[in-house]
Amino acid sequence: MATLAQSMGASPPDFWFWEFLKEELAPYPGRMATVGRMTLAATVVMLICEVFRIPYAFLACVYTLLISRESPQATMRSTGTILTSAGAAAAYLLIGASLVSGSPWLHFLWNIATFFLAFFAITTLTNYVAALIFAVITAVGIPLWDSHAPVETHIELTLWIVLAAALGASVSVAIELLFARTRPGDAIVLPITQRLAAARSVLLSFVEGGVPDSAIRKNILRLRAVGTSKVQRLLRRSAHSRPFRLQMSAVAELADRLVDTAATLTQIPLEASSAIRARARDAATAIGSIDDDLTHRRIPEAVQFTASAEGNVAASLLGEMEDTITFLPEAFAGARTIDEYLDSAGDRPQPKRVAGDDLFNPDHLKFALRGCLAAGGAYVVYKAIDWPGISSAIIVCVLTALSTIGASRQNQILRFFGALLGGVFAMGTQIFLLPNLASVVEFAVVFAAITFFSAWVMTSSARLSYVGFQAVLVFYLVHLQEFAPQTSLAVSRDRVMGILFGLLMMWLTFDRLSATTAAMEMKTAFISGLRLLGQLTREPVSSDTRAAIEHSYMLSETLNAQMDKAISAADGVLFEFGPVRAQNLALRDRILRWQPALRTLFLMRRASLRYVLRLPGFQLPEAGLGVLREYNEHSARMLDDMADRLEGRERERTPEPEGEEFVQQVLTACGCEARELPPQTRSFLILLRRIDAVTRSLAEKVRAA
Repeated sequence: MATLAQSMGASPPDFWFWEFLKEELAPYPGRMATVGRMTLAATVVMLICEVFRIPYAFLACVYTLLISRESPQATMRSTGTILTSAGAAAAYLLIGASLVSGSPWLHFLWNIATFFLAFFAITTLTNYVAALIFAVITAVGIPLWDSHAPVETHIELTLWIVLAAALGASVSVAIELLFARTRPGDAIVLPITQRLAAARSVLLSFVEGGVPDSAIRKNILRLRAVGTSKVQRLLRRSAHSRPFRLQMSAVAELADRLVDTAATLTQIPLEASSAIRARARDAATAIGSIDDDLTHRRIPEAVQFTASAEGNVAASLLGEMEDTITFLPEAFAGARTIDEYLDSAGDRPQPKRVAGDDLFNPDHLKFALRGCLAAGGAYVVYKAIDWPGISSAIIVCVLTALSTIGASRQNQILRFFGALLGGVFAMGTQIFLLPNLASVVEFAVVFAAITFFSAWVMTSSARLSYVGFQAVLVFYLVHLQEFAPQTSLAVSRDRVMGILFGLLMMWLTFDRLSATTAAMEMKTAFISGLRLLGQLTREPVSSDTRAAIEHSYMLSETLNAQMDKAISAADGVLFEFGPVRAQNLALRDRILRWQPALRTLFLMRRASLRYVLRLPGFQLPEAGLGVLREYNEHSARMLDDMADRLEGRERERTPEPEGEEFVQQVLTACGCEARELPPQTRSFLILLRRIDAVTRSLAEKVRAA
């Protein structure tokens, strides 16, 4: 990513843009199989809808592209969620619309309230699929219930919407189960081990005294460009246990940072001295061991490297790789987390259905209000000018919102480009191909080709994937709303205009009313992460163990969301231009280097919280517990100091004691030598030393910057 950012800053726009597209659209292991299954599912659903004349075929096909394909189990869960959420949305429409049908003003207010509810669900529900289905069905249902038709027709079409959701989900799960045995590896672990193997191959090429060949360089540069945003998105939407999601999210960031550093290493002249080769060999061996452990689902062993006094560029990059490799096993610090303890104790809180922070967080309310303003404004405009053909603007507002959370304003350019591309597909097909097609089978060939291309783009990184979705959405909206070829260009024009109008409304409400740049968003999210980690370090704030655990759970969820937001915004920085572009790219590079340490520190802090809470198996002597609380306050002040520095509010700080002093205080309080300590106390001291080392390393880097 660093090299790409530099090339974007120094090269003509057309050059970096084509390089960007080339890297994003390059094939990678598993991409062809995933795109093939997506295309097959969408094509089968289209044929069923056309043959049996099932309305809302465009919705059924859209669901086949958005359903989880992480594993057959995840697909089954997504199917159940789609059916449940579709039923709830249909019930809401049937009951709500019936209650307000007698009063036009009451009906209008109910529509506006429904828009707010849909966007509020998108930003607060932790289940992505549930929020998606509810929001989309209500967005489709409102224009339906506004039409002048008998109530029986409205009810019938509402139930057809539910059937379309069930059809798309059922076909998708059947195809996923059919091809399940041909899929290699796990969707979460495999991309990570691929990155570790690529970084290892770069190091081994230097060990052998040469330079990486073109295949190794091409692979490492491709992985650097793609990033791990897809893995992070899969983790957020998966039903894996929360400890697994948190740990693998950290490991994914660390693997991405390792690839980024290795890619930079291939771009500089390297003096392969014997010392450099020895360090590269040790690093490659450590990566290979961690790769093998992750592949076989084992917890990696701790790694230590010998400090080097060399000061050249190669040594500096190797040192950064060594730090990253050291952090990888640390991500699994205290593999038995509070969550797992509660599982075994049978006292685990119920899984949260909403975001980890307060349900009425001002950010959630602002998002819902902006979305309501966009969709409500589009609704008022098309009703006021009596142009029902552009009612697709409401659907677009809802679907665009799914990529607006945490996205920079520059991403709106990609949405408009995707809409224009979809318009070209839709109207070009209508003008040049449909007159020559004699059957639905021939149309299916065209449909599959456009779906395949769009799905290929959708499987790119988060920086480009929405272009593919937007393009195929336009194509589906134009050609899958009737059971015959669309012959009127006026209808296609209206639907494309509705899509562009919806994007315009989202741009006005989300980007013009909130002119925050991606760079500022990234910095704010990282600073917020530092402060939230300081709060987590000071936990517990309640003497009630149950309340303390639930509060720490809420803090952890919010902190994890801020770290994800920082990474997402970092991608948006690449698309921002202006006089401060170079400064923003430098800031981006620093935060991407600091973020893995922050993520690792977060996981270790969660592990140390068990000792403060004195959970069974983690009791410390009372004197040792007092020392731990004192150290936690000291460590929290260091995190607050980092946040102050980044905000430009640096203040004079009293010199803080070293973490080793607290370790000695614990030994003194226990009245024994380290070898005489109980196992849990000895494990605690090891963890404390690791926490202190990472905290001080991060503080030094922030201070130096």
